[in-house]
Amino acid sequence: MPTVHFTDSEGTTRDIDANPGDSVMETAVRNGVPGIVAECGGSLSCATCHVFVDENQLDELDPMSEMEDEMLYGTTEDREDNSRLSCQLKVTDATDLRVTTPESQV
Repeated sequence: MPTVHFTDSEGTTRDIDANPGDSVMETAVRNGVPGIVAECGGSLSCATCHVFVDENQLDELDPMSEMEDEMLYGTTEDREDNSRLSCQLKVTDATDLRVTTPESQV
């Protein structure tokens, strides 16, 4: 089963089984993962589902769209090279993804 490992800013990790086709954001919201606000519900009009992807896994992800790239400049916590919006990360059958949530989203 696909799994997303969410680590919060204090270092606590929650391993969540995910459904293929869902986004990482949808997985977080459905399972009450703290640190994912998702104000826009995944419509790519906010940046409140910002995560830091494990740097060793960046190459496994679909490339970032221009719109996602622009939205990441509006995050509360400074953008880093491994920043992504979790609403844009789709779960596949092979997903075993590690992400860290920032200290604050708003």
